[in-house]
Amino acid sequence: MCGRFSLTTERPDLIREFGLDENRVPAAWVPRFNLAPTQPIPVLVDDRGTRLTLFRWGLIPPGAKDPRVGSRMINARRETIAERSAFRDAFRRRRCLVVADGFYEWRDVGGGVPKVPHYIRLASRRPFTMAAIWSPWTDAHGESTPTCAIVTGEPNAIVQPIHDRMPVILRPEVRDAWLASDHDDEAALGALLRTHPAEEMEAFPVSRFVNSVANEGSRCIEPATEPPLTLFPMEAPDSPNATEADDTPR
Repeated sequence: MCGRFSLTTERPDLIREFGLDENRVPAAWVPRFNLAPTQPIPVLVDDRGTRLTLFRWGLIPPGAKDPRVGSRMINARRETIAERSAFRDAFRRRRCLVVADGFYEWRDVGGGVPKVPHYIRLASRRPFTMAAIWSPWTDAHGESTPTCAIVTGEPNAIVQPIHDRMPVILRPEVRDAWLASDHDDEAALGALLRTHPAEEMEAFPVSRFVNSVANEGSRCIEPATEPPLTLFPMEAPDSPNATEADDTPR
């Protein structure tokens, strides 16, 4: 599952990290510490060269009458992405990369204690890309909105004690193959979706301040210093009824 993430990297560093043309990155981009479903999130697309843009998080299939369906499709399972009708066409024809430098998962510690949020990132602390698919959705007024879902797979040894799913992180050398619009070999695309090595990642508990999607800033990713029971024990995480389409966050 991936239901919340961060991209705290500054615009000049994003341009340098991904070798982007300055004119192909939104000038108004500001670092975000608590990106959530239904919000605009940063993605890389193949548009006659790689471009960084913003898509709405939560895939809305073409023809859907109610955009709220997108809040139930924020993730797509690697194992069934080529089979599910809502995802199959996007998997073959419209792929993108969600840019992040960390993501959150909530660990069930039992004993009636509220779940404990954890922040998970590369040990290098560099930004990375998560495999994703996208679809345009047109409303009743003819306005088109690009929407997307993050691909998830089995967790590695770092994530497994926290959650039973994790986003599929794509290495730099396979990004172009994933983005290529003329690449529609399902078996070859599926082979790109590998679990990221645990030895390259780290995770630690953070304050339940991050539970509310209204909260922003570096406090979201600061390591927790209090025992779990005292980390805002009465505050439950904000989350829509989101699925993959069968996995409810937290």
